[in-house]
Amino acid sequence: MSFMSIRKSVITYENPEVNEEIVMAIKDGLQKRRTLLLIGNCWVDYKGRASSRLEPGERLLIIKEDGSVLVHRPSGYEAVNWQPPGCIFQASVRDNSLKIKALRRKPRESLDIFFDHLYLLSIMKLDDAGEFSLHASEKDMQKAVLLKPSIIEEGLKPISFEKRVDPGFVDIYAIDKDGKFVVVEIKRKVAGRNAVLQLSKYVKAVQAIVNREVRGVLAAPALAKGTHKLLVTLGLTFKSLDPQKCARILHKSQTRRLSDFFATS
Repeated sequence: MSFMSIRKSVITYENPEVNEEIVMAIKDGLQKRRTLLLIGNCWVDYKGRASSRLEPGERLLIIKEDGSVLVHRPSGYEAVNWQPPGCIFQASVRDNSLKIKALRRKPRESLDIFFDHLYLLSIMKLDDAGEFSLHASEKDMQKAVLLKPSIIEEGLKPISFEKRVDPGFVDIYAIDKDGKFVVVEIKRKVAGRNAVLQLSKYVKAVQAIVNREVRGVLAAPALAKGTHKLLVTLGLTFKSLDPQKCARILHKSQTRRLSDFFATS
């Protein structure tokens, strides 16, 4: 039994039969650069930089308006098969099964996706003009500095993080380009007098351990009014560190790791 419903910018088929009518609806959606969602029993063959075979199972196929493709299992956030934007598509019925081919030219690779049962087909025009804002916690900012120490200063080389000293834990313990030890204290919001005094205690504690000069760097979006004078008096340095920039660094790193995973899978 099949059921078709039409709402504003969305056409939905529930339990449709795999036939030429469905193929024509899919082709029309692809031609008009719509977003397609297919749910059903499918299997996938990949050919390109390597080759793979995904045996039959109930999954979600998403084709986006930019030509990107994602095949998802019922659990997990990572796609089990995918293709980046710019794919060329073909849809047909083959042996009572729906076949969707996603072809990429450079490098040449393809996904052949087959459905013998469809539970849902949705074809939709989505409007998304909202901006995406990333936000980072202090822990995220710390990870970003460890990934890219140059956002504090060029030549900085982290040795450890969350280093325990008598007053507490040093966010990042490092060596600068001149070989001096550096204690970095990170604050997500405007840093005030207490943050400066806290960093000063950490610097003195580390100096007592290493018995040599130790620099202190307070990394935060900004300094509270009247705090800079205390910072200079105590021989410490301020570095403006934007939480959103840190979030972007983490996001790029995670995206790169995900791309590397798919490239080798």
